[in-house]
Amino acid sequence: MLSFIHEPAPTRVVFRAGALATLPEEIERLGLQRALVLSTPEQAHMAERAASLLGQRAAGVFAKAVMHVPIETARAARQEAQRLNADCAVAIGGGSTTGLGKAIALESALPIIAIPTTYAGSEMTPIWGITENGVKKTGRDRRVLPQTVIYDPELTVGLPIDLSVTSGINAIAHAAEGLYAQDGNPVTSLMAEEGIRAIAAALPQLRQNPAHLDARAQALYGAWLCGSVLGSVGMAIHHKLCHTLGGSFNLPHAPVHTVVLPHAIAYNAAAAPQAMRKIARALGIEADDPLAAAQGLQQLARENGAPTALQDIGMREQDLERAADLAVANPYWNPRPVGPEARHALRALLQRAHAGQAPSAID
Repeated sequence: MLSFIHEPAPTRVVFRAGALATLPEEIERLGLQRALVLSTPEQAHMAERAASLLGQRAAGVFAKAVMHVPIETARAARQEAQRLNADCAVAIGGGSTTGLGKAIALESALPIIAIPTTYAGSEMTPIWGITENGVKKTGRDRRVLPQTVIYDPELTVGLPIDLSVTSGINAIAHAAEGLYAQDGNPVTSLMAEEGIRAIAAALPQLRQNPAHLDARAQALYGAWLCGSVLGSVGMAIHHKLCHTLGGSFNLPHAPVHTVVLPHAIAYNAAAAPQAMRKIARALGIEADDPLAAAQGLQQLARENGAPTALQDIGMREQDLERAADLAVANPYWNPRPVGPEARHALRALLQRAHAGQAPSAID
């Protein structure tokens, strides 16, 4: 008999081409007056565009967001929001910018309006992450959940195709782990499978034509679903490994998710057979092999020009020992054990991911 709890995020979603133009209306709807607009340095032009739309409701622009939200950047952003007497933050960009908005909200409870320009999915989760002294700490807090998310596919057309592919597979990772989460439910499973299907179908189209607006919309739709799954259920070994590799070794966020995902899925294949079948089905694979899902994910990356080896995105082989130690410390729940007793298997997983080998279940 079914038994579950489902608590959907109370986030308002505005999804359509040209939706950025609704930003002033959404700010007014929330009764806000002074918005600090956040972005990375590379997307400062987008932040300035958003601030221009807001006019007098724009308190200023803070274009200093970086990967993994270093605590120093978070402190500087909080101080700037306080100095400008901002009553909200508008985060326009990818996961780094959304993460910075969350870091501000975590201490000040300032409401966030998120405008994603990648497929990270962070905007649909109450998950925050801050890196301090080389260790990335994460947690869940409803205060950091954006109150409104504006999805405008037109804003993603300029996302380079290599980043589009890795960002899309990063989103798929959220849904894939959601399919074997201990607190998953039928609703999140449906969203996860549909999210994987939408992104997997969109990426090859974008590879052929990066300006394909319908494909951009499909990828963004998939990212919304995958992010919603991550916001509703717990994370497992894949996210633990990626948080470790990204926060402690400063690897690029979406590429590390892309490389690690097939190996993490293979690690869990025997322990979560139903999830494997759903992932494979969403990828359009009909096979009884429990490793078909993992192999399909690696093939999706390879065929669309994404990296498949940690050594190709900056990970040094001599750091794998430390990465394995960090991965088994304070482990997330996982359908297959990942504590100290599993260190040997996780070290082998990291070795295969480092070399770009085919995913294996690993005994």
